[in-house]
Amino acid sequence: MKIKKLLAAGMVSLTAVALAACSNGSSSSNSKTINWMDSAEIPSMDISKATDVTSFNQMNNVMEGLYRLGKDSKAEPALAKKTTVSSDGKTYTFTLRPSKWSNGKALTAKDFVYSWQRTVNPKTNSQYSYLFSGIKNADDITAGKKPVSSLGIKAEGKYKLVVTLDKRIPYFKLLMAFPLFFPQNKAEVQKDGSKYGTASKYMAYNGPFTQVGWTGSNLSWKLKKNPNYWDKKAVKLDTINYSVQKTPSTGYNLYQSNKLDATILDANQTKQLKGKSGYTLRDTASTFYLQYNQKSNKYLKNANLRKAISLAINRKQLGKAVGGDNRPASALTAYDLTKVNGKDYTSSVKNAYAKYDPKAAKTYFKKAEQELGTKNIELSILSDDTDAGQKTTEFLQSQLDSNLKGLKISVQNVPFKTRLSRSTKGNFDIVVSGWSADFADPISFLDLFTANNSNNNGHWKNSQYDNLVAESKSEGNNSKRMAEMQKAENIILADQGLTPLYNKTEAWMVNTKVKGLIYNGAGANYNFKSAYVK
Repeated sequence: MKIKKLLAAGMVSLTAVALAACSNGSSSSNSKTINWMDSAEIPSMDISKATDVTSFNQMNNVMEGLYRLGKDSKAEPALAKKTTVSSDGKTYTFTLRPSKWSNGKALTAKDFVYSWQRTVNPKTNSQYSYLFSGIKNADDITAGKKPVSSLGIKAEGKYKLVVTLDKRIPYFKLLMAFPLFFPQNKAEVQKDGSKYGTASKYMAYNGPFTQVGWTGSNLSWKLKKNPNYWDKKAVKLDTINYSVQKTPSTGYNLYQSNKLDATILDANQTKQLKGKSGYTLRDTASTFYLQYNQKSNKYLKNANLRKAISLAINRKQLGKAVGGDNRPASALTAYDLTKVNGKDYTSSVKNAYAKYDPKAAKTYFKKAEQELGTKNIELSILSDDTDAGQKTTEFLQSQLDSNLKGLKISVQNVPFKTRLSRSTKGNFDIVVSGWSADFADPISFLDLFTANNSNNNGHWKNSQYDNLVAESKSEGNNSKRMAEMQKAENIILADQGLTPLYNKTEAWMVNTKVKGLIYNGAGANYNFKSAYVK
């Protein structure tokens, strides 16, 4: 998250609205109901096809896997009642607890087998199938070299699941808590066909809640307590009313009038409400960055042009413009995600082009013009239609137009779902992308930019980078593994294969009567299973 996960390009904006003192009143007369918001519409509820944090946050509450992510990103047993690991770390045997789908059907080990095989099947065209790498035969299956039936997962009876790995995976249990690895109901998938996951009614659920009222394009829906959930006694909420709020001023007004229990804040609201009751910072374990279309845009294939663009951006001011408590990013991996010998992993990642240096930017731009044989370069920047998405493109347009004379920038802001689609299809020059870690490991970021990864929308390629990332996945020595990943990250940044902008920390107002909510930056963010209203 998920995640995750692709992120909507910011969720906040500057506003001139005057802010009243915050309210802590309950937004509902029902003490078992809360009203929540998201900044973007749901792209998909199909486990095998979703790629974004909005979708994964929904799945994390209406679906469940072998493990559930608890406090501090700790993987806790969920459907796995017992887990046994072989001495070589390559075989996991899970004993499942009896449970049911929302349609009343028994959930068995076969539902995991079906789900995993469906995701790695090349015909499904999952953009996330690369996360199965390391599970026996997964790479050959996704490459079309072996049948899906050869995947290293099998059901032994109704409640025993055996997973075989090609190699030890250090973060395997964290993967099992990520929605991509949750089970799917085969009968439901086959019944719904191409409609599966496109609306609430085209799904079967097994999590603490079920989803109702989402049509596939509307901006409001509900999560209802699932009476068939195995641990329903632990679920205290009856209903979570969701609505999409793309404008922070509207969200805050709804919060003030007790119609929302939480709302994200824009830059102005962040300043004025900091320290007030309910003010909450959410570290999203994410990085926002620019991807350059190096496949079809002749200008952006030029490394000096990419370096010039990076040097022309004042990241500190950009972070302030979108609200929250953002940190200028020099690395691809999110800050404070992983420690190496007591120090943050990113402290050993070098990016000579992350500083704001208009003079150096002009020098690199002149080199690019000479190499490209032109003094008139026109490029478009694509982002979301959220307030922060628009503020981001406005800021970048202003910076690049003023610091790089001869470069003409236009901007396009479209709905989140559309931006994802256009990014995947390569229909952009430069796109503002965001990624939140699926789990607390740098590989969640570095995997994205290997040559054949479906999230590498700019099609940057480097064989040494690919080799280092591959080696890090099987390296047993953690220090050496981290060094390999740092070396790989230095390679992509030296070439500006992408341009990091900022690490996102969101500022929210949250009703102080909402208790028991678990939030994690890495993975699917929100876990409402134990939430309640005091």
